[in-house]
Amino acid sequence: MPEMNGEPLQSRRGYQLAVLVLIGALLLVALYAKSAGDRERQLAEADFVAEAEQVVELLRQRLLAYELTAHGGASLFASVDRPSARQWQGYVDGLRLERRLSGLLGLGYAAWLTPQQLEALQLELRAGGGGLYRVTPHGARADYGPVVYLEPETPENLAAIGYDMYTDPARRVAMGASRDRGVARLSAGVRLLQQQRDDPLRPGLLLYMPVYRAGSFPANIPTRRAALQGWVYVPFYVDDFVKSALAPLPRSLVFRIVDADDESVLYTDPGYAEVAESRQRLKHSIERELYGRNWRVDFRSAPAAARGLGSPTLQATLLAGLLASLMLFAVVWTLARTHSHAQRLAARMSESYRRSESRFRTSMHYSAIGKALLDRHDRVVEANPSLARILGTGPSEIVGTEFGRRLIDPAGAHDETPDAEGVVRITREVARPDGELRHVQLTYSPVPGDLGSDVVRLVQVEDVTERQRAEAQVHALNRMLELRVAARTRELKQANQELESFAYSISHDLRAPLRTIDGFGRMLAERYRDAIDDAGRDYLARIRAATARMDGLIDALLKMSRLSRGEFRPESLDLSRMAAEIVAELRESEPERKVEVSIAPDLHARGDAALVRNLLENLIGNAWKFTVGADPARIEIDAERDAEDGTVFVVRDNGAGFAQEYAGKLFRPFQRLHSQEEFSGHGIGLASVKRIVDRHGGEVRAEGRPGEGACFRFTLPTDAADE
Repeated sequence: MPEMNGEPLQSRRGYQLAVLVLIGALLLVALYAKSAGDRERQLAEADFVAEAEQVVELLRQRLLAYELTAHGGASLFASVDRPSARQWQGYVDGLRLERRLSGLLGLGYAAWLTPQQLEALQLELRAGGGGLYRVTPHGARADYGPVVYLEPETPENLAAIGYDMYTDPARRVAMGASRDRGVARLSAGVRLLQQQRDDPLRPGLLLYMPVYRAGSFPANIPTRRAALQGWVYVPFYVDDFVKSALAPLPRSLVFRIVDADDESVLYTDPGYAEVAESRQRLKHSIERELYGRNWRVDFRSAPAAARGLGSPTLQATLLAGLLASLMLFAVVWTLARTHSHAQRLAARMSESYRRSESRFRTSMHYSAIGKALLDRHDRVVEANPSLARILGTGPSEIVGTEFGRRLIDPAGAHDETPDAEGVVRITREVARPDGELRHVQLTYSPVPGDLGSDVVRLVQVEDVTERQRAEAQVHALNRMLELRVAARTRELKQANQELESFAYSISHDLRAPLRTIDGFGRMLAERYRDAIDDAGRDYLARIRAATARMDGLIDALLKMSRLSRGEFRPESLDLSRMAAEIVAELRESEPERKVEVSIAPDLHARGDAALVRNLLENLIGNAWKFTVGADPARIEIDAERDAEDGTVFVVRDNGAGFAQEYAGKLFRPFQRLHSQEEFSGHGIGLASVKRIVDRHGGEVRAEGRPGEGACFRFTLPTDAADE
């Protein structure tokens, strides 16, 4: 009757446990309510920061729209040297600024003039019917930046015509930065000319976009300053700008905009001053670099959304927690009543454990891998037949012996760190009774069991002798292969050195008779000029020209041989910048030529900088040379996408061209499709291009038609940042 006598005591303990559970659950609900209140405040802060980020993004997008408007005005100068007032008015009217970009006062143009250019402009405007063009403030200066056009023609905008913006320090800084950088730049806060002097100050800003002559973009600051024609600019009030930018956004915060470069306040929301220093408000500041100016936007919120327990959501959560506590109390009460049922389940689980142990022993006995159960002293408690076969003995002879003593170097049997599950894997040698050594893979794993159990670990033994022998053979073959590769490499290096010595020797031996022929030819031309008729002098000139050409061919041959012997240093390359530099050098060498060159932006590849520059110099130089008879001459450097090759770079021209059936000869050394009288050269440039592309693992091909130009396509490894 012990169960019946113990039933009341167990029930009382169950009730006590239920009460404790109820108290603990209520405490957890209280802690959760506090945590949820803190989390709600954190969510409010996160929403506040997200809304602040959205405000800053809308302001940035509106400035981007202003930049695009100014950029469009600057693009007009690429097609017209300087638009007339009527053309400028028609362009601005077509933009419909009052509908598409509300808050913008207009679109203007300020010229960059010397005193002589200013005088010429005044005469030009007067001759065109524009009347007297006056520049303010008055006075002689080395350079002028007066407003020439400003549309639409409102009375406020007309009052700004002729104002020399370069005399104002804030405007001058933005104009200079835009000129030197070649991009749009924003001024500091200024009083706009459209504002009446008697009105309260409304901070205004101006966004300047440089205009260079002929629509060019010079490569450096000195050339940009020399090529500057003026600026296209957009003036606007900061408050109108903010209102138009944030019109579609419902706001629950207030903010101000501070120019961090000079700590001047550009804009302040109504009501910001009242909440600026309140501790009950959320605060956040965002700094952005916008067109050369560093802006800081300080945000303040409505009262922090920290309603705590007064939140309906939290009240509902508390109610749910109370209900859950009562339900948990009922569950514990029920568990106390089902204790006897749990005992029956425990008996069933014991039977299940017995069957599981039986299955384990069966799988261990019939396993093809050797297995043994070890006690805490490393003695074998039980072993299967597979382990006996590996050790070359019987199972009964293994039980009771120390397992580590059967291993060669037993002291290191447990010298490896176990993994996260306590498993150790090592490889050792075992000595069989017949003297044979076998390599085995040992896996030690802990065996869970009751405290004081005689079994603590399971070791699995796998014979890997044959596998290691096979691996040793593979390693031996690999070493032999490495030795053969090293020997072939040495032979190749020696052959390259001999080839280089041979090339220099040949060049020296060939140049010696050439210099002799040229020297005697010069002596004949100088000393016996009167004794030789015109035909003889012509023959001498041809002999000397041929020797000079032969000398050039030797130099070209040596140069091409070096392409495949130098150290290869791959790096990320900007092909657009490299091509622009090559074109600039060609223009300097032949300033009288007018060639239209189009270079696509953002052409990137990976390769050796010196080799790739040599490749572009040959291709662009050929295009420059063979377009000498084209009017107008055009060269295009671009890239195409190919499904198989990826990015394919293209150099195309409208020059002399060639017959497509001879395209295969172009990349052979000294193969020329045009005579020396038509186009000079040694016929080595395209052969160098082929070697450089091959060394980068790419391909090059040519297309052309006589009189219609040529097109060269080549591939290089693509830079990882562009994939």
